[in-house]
Amino acid sequence: MKMHPTPSSPVRTASALAILAATLMSSCTFAQVHARTSLSSTRHGASSEAMDRDLLEVTIPQLHAFYRSRRYTVVQVVQWYLARIDRYNGIYLPIQTIDAQAALALAAQEDREAAAPNFAPGPLWGVPLVTKANTSVQGLVTTDGWKGYMIPGKELVAPRNATIVTKLRAAGAILLGQTNMPDFAASDTNRSTAFGRTGNAYDVRFSPGGSSGGTVTAVTANLAVLGNGTDTGNSIRMPAATSAVVGVFPTRGLVSIAGIAPLDWLLDNTGPIARNVTDAAIALSVMAGEDPLDPPTAGSSTKAQPGPYTNYLKPDALKGKRFGVPAFILEGAGIPFQGIASDRTPAQVAAETRAARLALRPETRAAFLKAIEGLRAAGATVVIDDSILPDRFAVTIARVATLPYIREGTDNFLKLFGPAQYHSAQEYETAVGSPLPGTVVGGRGNTTDGRAAVPQAILETDPNAEANFFAPRRRALENYVEALDRLHLDGFVYPAAQMPPPDETMPQDGQISGGPHSDTGWVNMIGVPAVVVPGGFYPSGLPFGLEISTRPWHDGDLLGWAYAYEQATHHRHPPVLVEQGLLPAAR
Repeated sequence: MKMHPTPSSPVRTASALAILAATLMSSCTFAQVHARTSLSSTRHGASSEAMDRDLLEVTIPQLHAFYRSRRYTVVQVVQWYLARIDRYNGIYLPIQTIDAQAALALAAQEDREAAAPNFAPGPLWGVPLVTKANTSVQGLVTTDGWKGYMIPGKELVAPRNATIVTKLRAAGAILLGQTNMPDFAASDTNRSTAFGRTGNAYDVRFSPGGSSGGTVTAVTANLAVLGNGTDTGNSIRMPAATSAVVGVFPTRGLVSIAGIAPLDWLLDNTGPIARNVTDAAIALSVMAGEDPLDPPTAGSSTKAQPGPYTNYLKPDALKGKRFGVPAFILEGAGIPFQGIASDRTPAQVAAETRAARLALRPETRAAFLKAIEGLRAAGATVVIDDSILPDRFAVTIARVATLPYIREGTDNFLKLFGPAQYHSAQEYETAVGSPLPGTVVGGRGNTTDGRAAVPQAILETDPNAEANFFAPRRRALENYVEALDRLHLDGFVYPAAQMPPPDETMPQDGQISGGPHSDTGWVNMIGVPAVVVPGGFYPSGLPFGLEISTRPWHDGDLLGWAYAYEQATHHRHPPVLVEQGLLPAAR
């Protein structure tokens, strides 16, 4: 167990063994809960059986009802979650850092506040949650999933909170800890050099997807009520699909990403991950808002549908609505991650697009067609036609190129949220003696798919920025909206992943799986809102996720449709967790 002292409280963090060992382990060194004690001795008379019954799958409204009736205190609820983390984190490895001392102290403070005569709880008061390890929490190490930010004496200790952390805490949320993620969020599965491999709660052998797989497993396994994910190319939505949870990708600019370590600041976004749409809507209402530290949020209060987003949650919200199925997703058309720069030759464009093709697996097609029956049963029309966002849309949107500008995002993040030792990529190299990887600073090796490296520039001053980014983005968004207008559609619906979650204990297609991949990164490239809801289960027992997207700034409508689908289908059921891994002797 490696200790990372912070200015406020001791936080315990640990690394798993090698990736394969982490896949098969039955127990490992992991972050221990502060004051590890039996449930019976910490609940102050509360029945263990009653708490297990009441809190498993609890919603925010239900939890608040328990608090109002004095059935449970906030301390008791936090202790229940910490004990559950202690019980299962060593098997599934979703939570890297557990800040138990601070969580219990805040819970006790909130219990004292509740005794005041004019007490008015916030919308997330007493709600235990987790945040992804790329989200700055003052005094904690922002590992970003990478061991290079954990070097003793050189840790990336956050000097301040990310904007969403400030908002969540102001609403009364209790932060339990930070969730595991792949290095820099640059993977479709959840293996990290900082903490090892996270398993899928429905079957630990399988992938939970990435890069928000740690939050997804923690939430679906009931180790927290909800959490945040981040999404650069599918990383909220595809993991949500693997684990029967709700994942929200807001309109870019609705929620601030300030204080979140970037993978690609022009594509990054953050939103809530929850077990049901109501909790996701409550959390999104808290997270939304303008932030001077994040320019795309400027003016969002006048462009967005007004909150709170629970106002849009109506069981009949799907009646009379029309949705189209994008043809390019069914065909598996390729859209290279982070796009294709304007200086690429036609031959290079064709080669990169061809290499990015991603077929829709037959079992996923079958699950999708079955899932949309629920939309139709709830009163919606679903249109499948080859003219709806065909392959040429994929070609258009593939030209939204962000690779030339990724270093700028990393430097801007470190300037405000890095430790005193390094406020830029260059200062990191000086302080540590080795450079940051090209994944987040560009240059040599800055692509993850074998494409040639792209020289870095500053977006605001680059003469090629219009051709690389702004013009292709406008064209792609115009094409997207034109399809909605032409066919009188309210939105689009499609599979959140092109395949089921893979078994990571054995090779897939001759190699270790890189995770369940998706064809949904185009959403990031134009910044429109999307949501994933549980859409059923594969014959294997693993979840399938249905994704819906719509017009910019119609996040309330989107959540209303997701809620109506959820209420009409009730697909989610909780996983049955195991308490030992596959090899009891593994250490």
